[in-house]
Amino acid sequence: MNVVLWIVAGVLAVAFLASGLMKLTQPRKKIIDSGMGWAGDFSDGAVKGIGALEVLGALGLILPAVFDVATILVPLAATGLALVMLGAAVTHARRRENQMIVANVVLFALAVFVAWGRFGPYAF
Repeated sequence: MNVVLWIVAGVLAVAFLASGLMKLTQPRKKIIDSGMGWAGDFSDGAVKGIGALEVLGALGLILPAVFDVATILVPLAATGLALVMLGAAVTHARRRENQMIVANVVLFALAVFVAWGRFGPYAF
């Protein structure tokens, strides 16, 4: 199960790192034009803040365990990313973007799985 948790955490880290870096490096207008209309409902700072949370969460899933320092941050990062996905699902539900909710639910479930495993029976 430890290997499965590492794989899921790695997949989540790659997904959130890519998404977060895009939000941090692209102007909000370009994000909106690329099909992420939700960004129009938020300020520039809020979009950058979401991106920063995603990048920090991605790093928190991997780095503490790799360096064996403050490993409690791994399940905390997973919990934080699960909360980000709850917020994203609510935003997409308000905008009636049902396809995006499915992606949010999948990412939420994976993050909850990592949090459960690392808080519980497979903690470091």
